[in-house]
Amino acid sequence: MTEVYLGLGSNLEQPDQQLRWAVSQLAGHPQINVTALSSIYQSRPMGPQDQPDYLNAVIAINTDLAPLALLDVTQQIELDAGRIRKDERWGARVLDIDILLFGQQIINLPRLEVPHYGMKKREFVLYPLAEIAKDLVLPDGQTLQQLVAGVEPNGIKIQGNLR
Repeated sequence: MTEVYLGLGSNLEQPDQQLRWAVSQLAGHPQINVTALSSIYQSRPMGPQDQPDYLNAVIAINTDLAPLALLDVTQQIELDAGRIRKDERWGARVLDIDILLFGQQIINLPRLEVPHYGMKKREFVLYPLAEIAKDLVLPDGQTLQQLVAGVEPNGIKIQGNLR
């Protein structure tokens, strides 16, 4: 089993319920064991500001799925939630599930980059990740605490919990 961290985000169609639904879908998969849940954090959108604030969370799972198989599972959950993939980056979305870390693996494939390419600069990833894995060390040797100390809170706040 590999310990994996997933970032969840939503800003459409009752985002808190979308995040909880995603967790239930992941927990229901026979090859996924959810081991930790962060709080739900509210943050301003990264891209266009003419969209609702996001709700984000990070969960830890153990899985024996290969990285691309897990990506297929997460993308199917996004589709089942009603996500429509567009060319626009950082636009509003019903559900986004990102593979942040897959054990200590470094993965550079056309469909998947792990550690997630933007995680080191995103408060809405680092704050919830630090809540559930404060002593985490990334594959490149950086500590999560170093990364959190270097990112501005940018108005992020705890909005609720995933339970």
